[in-house]
Amino acid sequence: MIKLIVLDVDGTLSDGNVIYSDEGTEIKAFNVKDGLGIAAWIKLGREVAIITGRESKIVENRAKELKITYIKQGIQNKAQALKEILTQANIHLNEVAIIGDDLNDLSMLKLVKHSYAPKDAAKLVKQNVHRVLKQKGGKGAVRAMIDELIKQENLEAKLYGLFT
Repeated sequence: MIKLIVLDVDGTLSDGNVIYSDEGTEIKAFNVKDGLGIAAWIKLGREVAIITGRESKIVENRAKELKITYIKQGIQNKAQALKEILTQANIHLNEVAIIGDDLNDLSMLKLVKHSYAPKDAAKLVKQNVHRVLKQKGGKGAVRAMIDELIKQENLEAKLYGLFT
């Protein structure tokens, strides 16, 4: 059973573009379908974590909006950050699914059986994950992973019950 999904941000939860205004304000776009998938996963009693190499108030706000339990920003060693979350949550590696898109995600992606990458991930990442999704980062890749996990976990009926 997958109890925790772990999300990278830039290139996975967003399309990887970072836009700055003249005032230096950072802007990111997030896919609402990814957001609904994350919210549904949480409503199903499962956990979500964000582990990202950059630091952004926008990511903190999005995580809070979606009620994501674990958020680690500015992380260089993502495998170590993952292990810290697993210890805190009392979850084992075989109960984790991860999605990432670039080289700095490889250390954590290689730790789990259920690893995913968006269609536009780095070539080396795509060669080292369980499944490459049809969707690009920020364009529904996270939702596609969650939908696949819900189907694998036989949670579809429970999910539909949440929204009917």
